[in-house]
Amino acid sequence: MSERPKTPTLDRVEHPSDLRGMTSTELKRLADELRAETISAVSVTGGHLGAGLGVVELAVAIHAVFDTPHDKLIWDVGHQCYPHKILTGRRGRIRTLRQGGGLSGFTKRAESEYDPFGAAHSSTSISSALGFAVARELGRDTGDAIAVIGDGAMTAGMAYEAMNNAGYLGHRLIVILNDNEMSIAPPVGAMSAYLSRLYAQTPFQDLKAAAKAAMDWLPPPLREGARRAQELVKGLAVGGTLFEELGFDYVGPIDGHDLDQLLPVLRTVRERATGPVLIHCITKKGKGYPPAENSADKYHGVAKFDIVTGKQSKPTPNAPSYTKVFAHALIREAEADERIVAVTGAMPDGTGLDLFAKRFPKRCFDVGLAEQHAVTFCAGLAAAGMRPFAVIYSTFLQRAYDQVVHDVAIQRLPVRFAIDRAGLVGADGPTHAGSFDVTYLSCLPGFVVMAAADEAELVHMVATAVQIDDGPCAFRYPRGEGVGVDLPERGVPLEIGRGRIVREGTKIALLSFGARLAECLKAAEELEARGLSTTVADARFAKPLDHDLILRLAREHEALVTIEEGAVGGFGSHVLQFLATEGVLDAGLKIRPMVFPDIFIDQDKPVKMYDVAAMNAPHIVETALRALGEAAAAQRA
Repeated sequence: MSERPKTPTLDRVEHPSDLRGMTSTELKRLADELRAETISAVSVTGGHLGAGLGVVELAVAIHAVFDTPHDKLIWDVGHQCYPHKILTGRRGRIRTLRQGGGLSGFTKRAESEYDPFGAAHSSTSISSALGFAVARELGRDTGDAIAVIGDGAMTAGMAYEAMNNAGYLGHRLIVILNDNEMSIAPPVGAMSAYLSRLYAQTPFQDLKAAAKAAMDWLPPPLREGARRAQELVKGLAVGGTLFEELGFDYVGPIDGHDLDQLLPVLRTVRERATGPVLIHCITKKGKGYPPAENSADKYHGVAKFDIVTGKQSKPTPNAPSYTKVFAHALIREAEADERIVAVTGAMPDGTGLDLFAKRFPKRCFDVGLAEQHAVTFCAGLAAAGMRPFAVIYSTFLQRAYDQVVHDVAIQRLPVRFAIDRAGLVGADGPTHAGSFDVTYLSCLPGFVVMAAADEAELVHMVATAVQIDDGPCAFRYPRGEGVGVDLPERGVPLEIGRGRIVREGTKIALLSFGARLAECLKAAEELEARGLSTTVADARFAKPLDHDLILRLAREHEALVTIEEGAVGGFGSHVLQFLATEGVLDAGLKIRPMVFPDIFIDQDKPVKMYDVAAMNAPHIVETALRALGEAAAAQRA
C-alpha cells in the first residue's frame, strides 16, 4: 500500500501559537509551504512580492519563538507582511489583498490583533516598538517589542533618532535589521554559522567578547572572509559597531534564511536580553522564486502573473503614464539647461527618474528614504544657483513638511516640487493617497501651486516650473495613464496664475483644479442634455488664483462648482475666501466646493474610490443640480 500523503504543515496553522510546538524540521517545511502560498496569492492579486519572499523564514522564526500577539511584532513599511498575514489567521482572505473590501497590502491595526501598529511609510518601526517597550516598563500588560526594519529604511534619520533614544533609555527592545542588499561569500556564511552557535551557547552579556574571539579561531582563509564581511556589511564590525555606540548589543550577521541559525539566536535573545538588541540578518529579496531572484527589481511590486513563467499580465495602456510624461518632459528641459538637477527619495523607478538618471547620471540624486534631507538638499542646490526638482510622491512629501516651510518657503528658494501620485491611488489605499498637498502647500506664502488636468498640461507645467526663479513652486499629477491627448514636443511656460476656459456656457460653471477635468466635461454633457448650459474651466493654479477668471464665472453663472482631488482647505477654500472678501457671495451666488470627504478611503479600483469620494461625473451633475435647487432632478441623477 502506498503511504497516505501527509497533511501540509501550513494547513495545521490557524494562529502563530500552532508553530510553537513544531520541530525544526516541521518549521522548515512550513517555511517552504508559506513561500509557495505567498507566491500563489500574489500571482492572483498583484502587489509586493520580493520583500515578502525575503522574510519567510524570519516570519516563521519570530512567531515560533515569541508569544505574539502579546509580544508586539512590528514590520517596518509593511510591504513584506504577506507571509505574516498568512500565519496570523488571514490565510483564507489572502487572495483579497489590495482589493476593495479585502486585506490591506500593509499592516493595519483595525485588521488584526497581530498588527499592533499600522505602517506603510518607512522607518517608523523602532520608534513605535520603543513606545510599546516603555509602556511595558510603566506597567502596561504587553510583552516584548520586536521591530523588523530593512536596510533601506535604515537610510532615514528617524530610525537613528529612535535607536539613540532606545539606547539612552536602556529598556529591553529587539530590533531585527533585515539586510537584503548584499550577497555574502561562502566564507562569510561560515562565519555567520559559527557565530550563531556561539550565541546560542554563551551567556548574553558575553556575546561581544565571543564574537571578537571567534575570528581568531578561524583558519586564515575564513578569517580573511570574516574581515571582508566586516567591511561589506555597511561599515559594521562584528563586536564593535555603530549600533553598539548607540547603546545596542549587536548580534550578527546571520543568515536570515537558515532556521538553524535564526531559531537559537532568537531564543537566546528572548531568554537573556536585558536591554536593546539589534540582530543583523542577511536575506535575499525574492528568495525561492527564480523569476523574482533574476529580476532587477526582485519583483518588488508586481501585477498579476503566471507562476510558472513569472510573466506579468499588465494591461496595454491607452495613453502614456503621467510619470513617464513627466520624466521625458524633464529630460527635454534638462537638455537645454544644465542647471536642472533631480532629487528623489528611494523612488527612482516610481517617479520616472530612472529615465532621467540614464540621460544625466551626474545630475540625478537618489538620497534614500530621507525626504527631509531631500528637501533641504534641494534648498541648498537652489541657494547655489541650480534649478532642483524634488520629485516625491504626495504622501511622502508630508514627511518633510517642516523642511518645506523652514528651509524652502521662508527663504523663498526656487525648489520645484514635482508631486507624483496626487489624488486617490487605488490598491495602496489611504496610506499612499495624495490627499493633502494642495492644502498644506497653498497656505505657504510665496508658493506657486499647480495641478495638471492632463498629460499635455503636465508638460507645460514642467516648463513653467523651470522658469520660476523667485520662489518655490509645486505641480501635481496623478498615478496611472493619461487621458490620451496629443503631447507637445516641448512644454511652453504658462502665465503664472492664469487658468483657461475649456467649454463655454451660461448657467452653471464647473471650475476644475487638476485631473478631474475629464469628469467635469462628462458632467457638462449630461447637464447640457438637461437643458442647462454649462461652462467648464481649468484653474491650473491654486496659488496664485486667477481672480479675473473666478470673478467672471461667479458673475456670469447662477451656480459655481469647484472640483479638486484633495482635502478641504485647498483650492476650493481659497476660492471661497476670495469670493467672500470680494463680496460676491453677498449677491447670492450658489457655490459648491467638491473635495474629498472627511474620511480615509480604503483601497479599491480608483474609479470606485472616486465613487466613495463622490467625485465622478454623476456626482458633479448632482452637486450642480442641487446648487440650483433642482432637488427632484438631482434625485433622478
